[in-house]
Amino acid sequence: MERRALIHEDLTGSVIGAFYDVYNTLGFGFLEHVYAMALERELRSRGHQVGREVSVIVYYKGDELCRQRIDMVVDEILVVEIKSTFALHHGARDQVYNYLRATNLDLGLLLHFGPRAKFHRVISAEAIKKSNRP
Repeated sequence: MERRALIHEDLTGSVIGAFYDVYNTLGFGFLEHVYAMALERELRSRGHQVGREVSVIVYYKGDELCRQRIDMVVDEILVVEIKSTFALHHGARDQVYNYLRATNLDLGLLLHFGPRAKFHRVISAEAIKKSNRP
């Protein structure tokens, strides 16, 4: 059976590789902003555009409610959320999913700089619908 290509596979592969480079260099125990700065440098060295602390508007029933900051947007395509806690809280993936809804982007990565490096891909409902079309 042929493997289906992942959405933005090259981009996510590059970001995940950068994540592991940063984690392997710094290890566990720093605050989130330290990892964000290191990851930004690593991504820029790989040729990516990186938006840090990107502000997006959250709407409620069509009305602007507030602005929310996203840790990172890479190449204007990929939402990146960074966590550096001991344990990843249960709502972390939902947070990334909501960022996708607020930005109309299709894909996010949750990067956990915890005791063990872990990442999670989060895909928007729209992207799932698009990928299931014949």
